[in-house]
Amino acid sequence: MSLTEVVLGGGGREEIERAELPSHFTAAHLRIEDEQIFRGIVDKDVRRSLHIGEIPMPELAPDEVLIAMMASSINYNTVWSAKFEPLSTFRYLRAFGKEGGWATRHDQPFHVLGSDGSGVVVRVGSGVRRWRPGDHVLATPTYIDDQAPAAQADSVMTDHPLAWGFETNYGALAQFAVARASQILAKPANLTWEDAASIPVCAGTAYRMLVSDRGARMKQGDIVLIWGAAGGLGAFAAQLVKSGGGIAVGVVGSEAKVDAARQWGCDVVINRQKIGLDGSTDDPALTIKAGKLLGSIIRREVGEDPHIVFEHTGRATFGISVFVVRRGGTVVTCGSSTGYHHEYDNRYLWMKIKRIIGSHGANLQEMAECTRLFEYGLIKPTVGEVHPLSDVGEATRRVQLNQHIGKVGVLCLAPQPGLGITAPAGSGRIL
Repeated sequence: MSLTEVVLGGGGREEIERAELPSHFTAAHLRIEDEQIFRGIVDKDVRRSLHIGEIPMPELAPDEVLIAMMASSINYNTVWSAKFEPLSTFRYLRAFGKEGGWATRHDQPFHVLGSDGSGVVVRVGSGVRRWRPGDHVLATPTYIDDQAPAAQADSVMTDHPLAWGFETNYGALAQFAVARASQILAKPANLTWEDAASIPVCAGTAYRMLVSDRGARMKQGDIVLIWGAAGGLGAFAAQLVKSGGGIAVGVVGSEAKVDAARQWGCDVVINRQKIGLDGSTDDPALTIKAGKLLGSIIRREVGEDPHIVFEHTGRATFGISVFVVRRGGTVVTCGSSTGYHHEYDNRYLWMKIKRIIGSHGANLQEMAECTRLFEYGLIKPTVGEVHPLSDVGEATRRVQLNQHIGKVGVLCLAPQPGLGITAPAGSGRIL
């Protein structure tokens, strides 16, 4: 049997080790000849640049594992990659390849995307100690030099940390993926492949932003304003706030997303279309007006201004976030899906002693702490739809247009949703 057949048939370690690696495999990827296809085009439809096809199997470095990917998910960095924004995805690969050694493998005329997923380890490099073929794992997105001194304190703070499948090659939207051993965690046994694959990027990022001592340090009773509370990041943020004893105030983009945000833990949900916040403005006066409107609604509903604003939409909301957070409060940001160049009235930051914290991904310990919450059922996956690997273009387009609710899952080798559970829900011990 082929390696794929062995994995799908539930073969043991020895069978997996004996099975021959394929020379090529199917992957969602970009092609270098498409770098300029969106020049002068306003609607950069990612379906034009995302391809599904065969790529050659790479050689494995000593500190790497080869994973048969059962499922992955769509993150906004795949949208950026497929639009070749803010930089061409191949610029990242060229820069990484210049480091030499094993990094040169990444500089290819194709780029396999995908920054998180779940699957089965099928090969390990000669220097890997903690993983063996047959292990069920999560692949997390933080790709770092684990020999750097800073990695011993906080791997996200090492020099030049990379986002796997965004700034590196051989990511998760494929039948096979190459990851460093320092990216891997055991898959929660009570989750399906697609549910487990939805965790690393968004849940890990939200955990660091809100819970970690490197983020906003949320505490019981904190009021947290969450932009995009029905999306991939926001849905996990709402659950973390609720399970942590906070009060979640969610902002969503349509009436169809209100119920979903409430289901995931928001105590108050605001449809921004209904209050005139649908869109961005560069007019400082209009930003302050919008902030006053939003602040009045929050005070009416919960009695106070928010302690924390969970910010990832960027240009369209950042000025409002800085204005609306309370005196001494914190705006924590991890991205800018509506634009990177932010404008805000700095008087409301310095005179009211507010803080802005930048956050990017999560280190492996934070990711392990976050994953444990899923094992105990304290946080639940938020997969709203599942697509086959062949449909990655359409799946990514839905994220590009903000037409999704929760996470958008992708089945890679898994033949159907609902597989991968090896322990019943709630089987963990009670703490």
